[in-house]
Amino acid sequence: MHVQEWLETVPAVAVYALVGLVIGLESLGIPLPGEIILVSSALLASQHGEIDPVVLGASATAGAIIGDSIGYAIGRKGGRPLLAWLGNKFPKHFSEGHIATAERSFEKWGMWAVFFGRFVALLRIFAGPLAGVLRMPYWKFAIANVLGGILWAGGTTAVIYYVGIVAESWLKRFSWLGLVAAVLVGLTSMLVLKRKAKKAGQNLEAAEAQAP
Repeated sequence: MHVQEWLETVPAVAVYALVGLVIGLESLGIPLPGEIILVSSALLASQHGEIDPVVLGASATAGAIIGDSIGYAIGRKGGRPLLAWLGNKFPKHFSEGHIATAERSFEKWGMWAVFFGRFVALLRIFAGPLAGVLRMPYWKFAIANVLGGILWAGGTTAVIYYVGIVAESWLKRFSWLGLVAAVLVGLTSMLVLKRKAKKAGQNLEAAEAQAP
């Protein structure tokens, strides 16, 4: 069943809760399709008055901020062993190469990596736990987390909702195009990060091979 068609079968309160929960778990460090669920729900809100876009955006924002905060706390307490455990559980997402790429991003950009990480599929999963593992000062993390959560979750909801309002009749027939666009953006960012992660992993292996 199409994601949006399935969402149409559940009450508005359940949609708010689902969006907040999925985005929260994704931000916490569990690979889930948070962006797809958010885009689908925002499109649904533009076509059905039962779903309030303001409440939807607030639910998504709360999920993003709270999930990232929990991820930070877990990462700070679990440290490096946590990354190793995540690598065993989710090898495609928490490989050594991906972690090395994310660490370089944090070293270079600091709190901006948390902020802009919202807009990159894999970094959205990494940001909270890795910021905790790397002992980023909490006040820096909190500022970037809140601002990034509001801009990404709230902004995505608003943009998709108003696009749906303007082109409601078109989207009713071709609403899947919105999801396809979101998926393509997500896949593109994942492929770029995966390529960088692979290169970082090769550099790491080469450095280890040259070490005495």
